[in-house]
Amino acid sequence: MTETAEDKLIARFFRPLASHPGAFALTDDAAVFAPPEGHETVLKTDAVVGGVHVLPDEPAEMIGRKALRMNLSDLAAKGATPAVFLLSLALPRDTSEDWLAAFCRGLKEDADVYRCPLVGGDTDRTDGPLTVTIFAVGTLPRGTMVKRSGARAGDHILVTGSIGDAALGLMLRRDPSLAARWTLSDGERAHLRGRYSLPQPRGALADALRAYASASIDVSDGFVGDLTKLLRVSGVSGEVEVTRVPLSSGAHKALAADSALRDTIYGGGDDYEIICTVADDKLDAFSKAALQAGIAVAAVGRVREGTDSPHFFDAEGKALTFAHRSFSHF
Repeated sequence: MTETAEDKLIARFFRPLASHPGAFALTDDAAVFAPPEGHETVLKTDAVVGGVHVLPDEPAEMIGRKALRMNLSDLAAKGATPAVFLLSLALPRDTSEDWLAAFCRGLKEDADVYRCPLVGGDTDRTDGPLTVTIFAVGTLPRGTMVKRSGARAGDHILVTGSIGDAALGLMLRRDPSLAARWTLSDGERAHLRGRYSLPQPRGALADALRAYASASIDVSDGFVGDLTKLLRVSGVSGEVEVTRVPLSSGAHKALAADSALRDTIYGGGDDYEIICTVADDKLDAFSKAALQAGIAVAAVGRVREGTDSPHFFDAEGKALTFAHRSFSHF
C-alpha cells in the first residue's frame, strides 16, 4: 500500500522520538500508558505559538526544546517525574524539511535527557503561525501531588534560581543595544538571552517538594503574579522582601541602570522557576534536600492570614507596588 506524505513525514522525523513501547512506533492512532503500581498520572499541556512565545528567528532546535521544557517545568512544580508526551504540530506551509529535522533533533535531545519519549500526536499545515502544543504526562506516588492550594499562614515563601532573566533576555533579543546601556559583560548578555530561549525545568527538586512543600507553582507568568495566584487559591495572603528575591548579576545591572525595569523583572514571565511554601519545621530539611539536588533556593517572605493580595517591601520596609504584576494573553 502507498504511504501518504504525512505517513512518510511521521516515519522520518517523529518515529525516532517514540521509544516508549506504548507508542507502537507511531503506527496506530492512539497510545497506551500505565503508571507504575501505586502511582498516578499528572497531566499538563502548554503551547508555543510563533510570534507569541518565540521570535521569528529562533533556531528550530531551541523551539522544540523550549516547548517540551515549558511543560516539564509544570510537572516539576507538582512533584512529578516526566513519563511521556504527545505533540500536536501546526506547520506553516513554507516550513522546510531542514527546519523540521532541526526541530526534531532538539526535541529528541531533550526527550532523551529528561527520559520523556514521544508517544503520539498530530501534524497539520496552516496558513497561520507555527503552533507547537505538547501534552506531557508525569507520575508520582498516589496522593502526593503538590497543589497550589496548600499554603498556610506562617509558611516560608521560597523561590528557586533567579527571577527576571528571561524577560530581560527577550528585551535584548529585540534591542541588542540594551546590553551596553546596562553595562553587561558578554557572559551576562548570553545568560539573559539563553534564559529566554531555553527554560531550565527544576525537576531535580520534585522529591523535595513532595516531601516538604505545602504548595507550589511554576513561575511562567511572572513572580508577582504567580505568587498571587498561589496565595489566592490557598485562601491566604503574604509578604515578600523584594531585595531577597534572587536576581542574576545581569538582572542586577539592568535594574541599577533603569529602575523602571522592576515591573519587567518581577512580573515579566518566562522564568520557569518554582515558588513554593514550606512550614517552619520543614524548612531546614527542604533546604538541605534542595542543596543535595543542586537547586538554589531562597527564602523571600512569609505566608500571612488574610485574603488580600500579597504585600511587597524593600529592605527598609517601604511598601512597593507593581503596575504590571503578571503576563497575560488576554
